[in-house]
Amino acid sequence: MSPAESHTPNRDQLLDLHRRMVRIRHFEEEAGRLTETGKIPGALHLYVGEEAVAAGVMVHLSDADQITSTHRGHGHIIAKGGDFRLMYAELFGRATGYCHGKGGSMHISDLELGVLGANGIVAGSVPIAVGAAFANRYRKSDHVTVCFFGDGASNEGAFHEAANMAALYGLPVIFVCENNLYGEFTSQARHQAIVDVADRASGYGMPGVIVDGMDALAVFAAAGECVARARRGGGPSLLECKTYRFYDHVGVTGMRIPYRDQAEVDAWEARDPIAALELHMVEHGVIDADLIAAVHREVLDEIAYAITFAEDSPLPDVAALTDDVYSNPIAPGRSS
Repeated sequence: MSPAESHTPNRDQLLDLHRRMVRIRHFEEEAGRLTETGKIPGALHLYVGEEAVAAGVMVHLSDADQITSTHRGHGHIIAKGGDFRLMYAELFGRATGYCHGKGGSMHISDLELGVLGANGIVAGSVPIAVGAAFANRYRKSDHVTVCFFGDGASNEGAFHEAANMAALYGLPVIFVCENNLYGEFTSQARHQAIVDVADRASGYGMPGVIVDGMDALAVFAAAGECVARARRGGGPSLLECKTYRFYDHVGVTGMRIPYRDQAEVDAWEARDPIAALELHMVEHGVIDADLIAAVHREVLDEIAYAITFAEDSPLPDVAALTDDVYSNPIAPGRSS
């Protein structure tokens, strides 16, 4: 597949890509700061560095198209159009959050946006995506489902079973592997005998595409082809995006385990996807330094408002502990 020629972003799409990426970056930076200062409880897996993947894919989707996400899922939801206020409220554990303060960082969902949920179980979201894609085909809709997962998840049985089913039935699903080279603290070279996860696609009879996940334009082009293929009934694809997380597995400072060489981190940070896209747009007259600064200011102002909203929101009532847990709760007076 050579999608670059037929999927080149126009000016509006470039600006859209940029804003989505800036929104992810600043949201995550602020969330990381709030976690490090103890204002946000629990573990936080930041998406900083991987913004080009979520943005490059999501530009091609509508609200009716579904996605499934991972423990590192803030970027996916924000790129799909997530509300900063509801996101921060959920991270703060407040009743006004997406999951009313009960889901936290790794389980945010919004069915109206087609976000079927982030998932703290490695590869847990893959079968869910295939189920949604099956439903889309059964209903004869042109909606597609995108499943995000990491290199480590591609070792799980759930991934292989779901990929086999998707290929067998020609389902409209795109498997997006965000290969950031580490499964938690373990390098890919130590948990896989292959270099390219996309090689596994051939075993199921679907296309496998490798793209530079630090290049928003490359992701846009490759994702556009995969999405178009799924919409026209061409079946699933495996899109591997070679990317990198700038922070540790958890949080900003993380556990300070010396599993990554600093020279490696520096080399990837020098390829910052946002800086690269901004340079491209400036060189092509799409945007200038003042407009870039204005976009960043607008996003930061939106974040400041959202954080205030979250901090001022109430905690969930204890009486609502089991609300939204069961789809068909047992009526009072009835036994199970």
